Amino acid sequence: MTTETLSWTPHGNHIEMVEVGIHWDAVRAPVTIGERALELLGKATGAVVADYGLMYWLIKRGTAQYWRRLPRVQALDSCGARTAHIGVPPVTHTTGPRLHWRVPVGPDQYLTNATQLRKALAQAVVDELGMDEDGRSHLPQSQTVVSSTALLL
Repeated sequence: MTTETLSWTPHGNHIEMVEVGIHWDAVRAPVTIGERALELLGKATGAVVADYGLMYWLIKRGTAQYWRRLPRVQALDSCGARTAHIGVPPVTHTTGPRLHWRVPVGPDQYLTNATQLRKALAQAVVDELGMDEDGRSHLPQSQTVVSSTALLL
């Protein structure tokens, strides 16, 4: 790990609040969607910060502003009126449930490719929530018909 590349990581044993959009943008998802996305990404994932029920991926600075919305997933950047910060744990904090690296930050890669991440999260939303990326039900029609029929009885 080079100090220049990861100058934003905390020194010592302290958590740092790092402003999003300076070194990287971020994508936040609930842990149920996030864990499924991690499975789908495999080794293509970069570092991931976890804090109780949320997971944060770091993506290239400037890419969050082009992120197309997904249910329960939020892209964070420095554009707009609000400033977002993420708690960043020391590199040695790799277990939770409190703030920790779910996927540890590494020497060569800490950013996740935003396009690959979005595809994985979109599939995770379908798998975990049963809805498409626009928030519409993604249940098979046979399940929808059975549910409608049951309501009529």
